[in-house]
Amino acid sequence: MQPSHKVRPVFDDPNLVSSAGLVPALRLAESAGLYDLLAGVTVPSPNASAKAACVVGGMLAGADSIDDMDLLRHGGMTRLFGGVRAPSTLGTFLRSFTHGHVQQLDAVNAALLAGLTERVPGLLAGGDGFATVDLDDTVREVHGHAKQGAAFGYTRQRGLNIQLATISTPLAAPVIARARLRSGNTASAKGAGRLLAQAITTARAAGVSGQILARADSAYYGWAFVGTALRHKAWFSVTARMTKTVTRAITAIPAGAWRPIEYPNAVFDETEQRWVSDAEVAEIGFTAFTGRRKAEHVTCRLVVRRVKRLQPLASDGTAQGELFAAYRHHAFITNTTLPTVKADQHHRDHAIVEQVIAELKDNALAHLPSGKYTANAAWVALAVTAFNLARATGVAASLHRARWATLRKKLIDVPGRIAATARRLDLHLPLGWPWASAWEALWATATAPPAPITT
Repeated sequence: MQPSHKVRPVFDDPNLVSSAGLVPALRLAESAGLYDLLAGVTVPSPNASAKAACVVGGMLAGADSIDDMDLLRHGGMTRLFGGVRAPSTLGTFLRSFTHGHVQQLDAVNAALLAGLTERVPGLLAGGDGFATVDLDDTVREVHGHAKQGAAFGYTRQRGLNIQLATISTPLAAPVIARARLRSGNTASAKGAGRLLAQAITTARAAGVSGQILARADSAYYGWAFVGTALRHKAWFSVTARMTKTVTRAITAIPAGAWRPIEYPNAVFDETEQRWVSDAEVAEIGFTAFTGRRKAEHVTCRLVVRRVKRLQPLASDGTAQGELFAAYRHHAFITNTTLPTVKADQHHRDHAIVEQVIAELKDNALAHLPSGKYTANAAWVALAVTAFNLARATGVAASLHRARWATLRKKLIDVPGRIAATARRLDLHLPLGWPWASAWEALWATATAPPAPITT
């Protein structure tokens, strides 16, 4: 590809837009009830719902700071959308939020997810059989001394902590059930019980009727997480900390109980008809949290995956020392009824939440734009709205597993030209756009009449 030397750029067309995909995306949001839900947010700012929708629209188009919201005011955007506000107005709007208003946005997100699953049933496809709720947190590094709540956390970077819970199924990519901004030095597991309870409630409201598996890493190994899962009749799968109790249980596993598992580098032995791998899995009965009162002791399964060390460690001469010198052990507790290998596989799939975090950091959460803590908390809540809406547009366009950046490239950032015909606006899109059929499928879903109410 070679550029033409006859090009002369002129910024003079008032009818061009660079993000035509915002039209079906926001119409889908409208049909799922976003604008009605935002009207219930009592933040003391005129036309708060329009301003919140502006922030969501900007995030969908790739804005990751307040200044980037100016991309909503180019060309013919004001002909396609009403209520577009300047970045300075949106910044003032975010700074007017209090903690209570942020919680109202959290409730909006929960209700919106239910509305989106009704409009786009495939958003949580398979939820009538099995679904997973994953908890994790991350530290978003910030700079400058004016950031309220910034502190040094477990990453040893000065930042703010974001805790989130996702919902996914074997057939559907994850959506975000809940997210909250916290001080940078907040312990990972703080508030885990409440967040998990809210996430499970949100999943049920969004149509998940099957068995729920709550997963988390070792930072959440505690009664708060496991007890909440049990109270909500959910399975749990939590990475165990290598305490003395856990290591004693691992050494008690009989040598014949270890089974090779199909691993990325496993080789199938035709003679013995089995997988030969350095990874093996076994389980043993276990009682967790014996240091708490007896009512909070949890009888469960301790599933252990071990991988042979490439460089064995020095042993202390005991049988236990030799075992841990030769193998790396990864243990988790669970109350599922899944076979051992399947339980291990489902637990390792917890890493799917890391992909959601990466997508957020690659888009709206590349920055936390304000110096005020509650403004950043509102920004995080609106980023959740944008993420779930982007996921819904992808499912409506049959791009079920596409990441947010891919959806933006294929569906949102589509150039268009507005032409007036009688009382209608025609939006002319590029001829030969590779994802035109996907875009049209999104448009059909976003503009379709609501499904009839069945009684």
